[in-house]
Order: sequence, then structure tokens, then C-alpha cells
Amino acid sequence: MCERDINNPDLTLEDMFRYWPDTATVFFNYKMRCVGCPIVAFHTIADACAAYDFDLDAFGAKLRQVAAGSAPELNPHPRSKPSGGDRSP
Repeated sequence: MCERDINNPDLTLEDMFRYWPDTATVFFNYKMRCVGCPIVAFHTIADACAAYDFDLDAFGAKLRQVAAGSAPELNPHPRSKPSGGDRSP
């Protein structure tokens, strides 16, 4: 288990989902399949962004907003995603 700090670069997705369960909605909204994946015990936010070709700063900002409870909506743009490659189905 990692230090409970969403800005910690070593924070695994597993710990993030445990500490801030609402952050899972961000992954769902951007069509990322991380929630429930067995690799979450090892992957960090940076790993997930690299795998999906998302901008780490933009995606991390959204996660921090949701984790802080200040997200105005959890699903403002369900088909949009942070800057990066297109992973649309």
C-alpha cells in the first residue's frame, strides 16, 4: 500500500480506487478499462495514461478534481477524453 497522496507518482491505481472510489468514474468516462483489471495493483496513473496515449497532466487534473470532491459533474462529456491519441470504439 502506498502513501495516501493522489500526487504520489508511485500510487497504484488499486490504491487510488480504494482511497478515492469516485475516481473510477473518470476512467469509465474516458473508456479506459483499468477498473477491474488485474494490473491495477502494479500500474500508476502515468502507466495508464501511457497505455491509452492520454496527456498525464490533463488526466491527472481531472482525477485530483474528483478526488477532492470538487468535480461539478462526474460525467460532463462522456465521449470526450484528455489530449492524446484516439481510442474511440
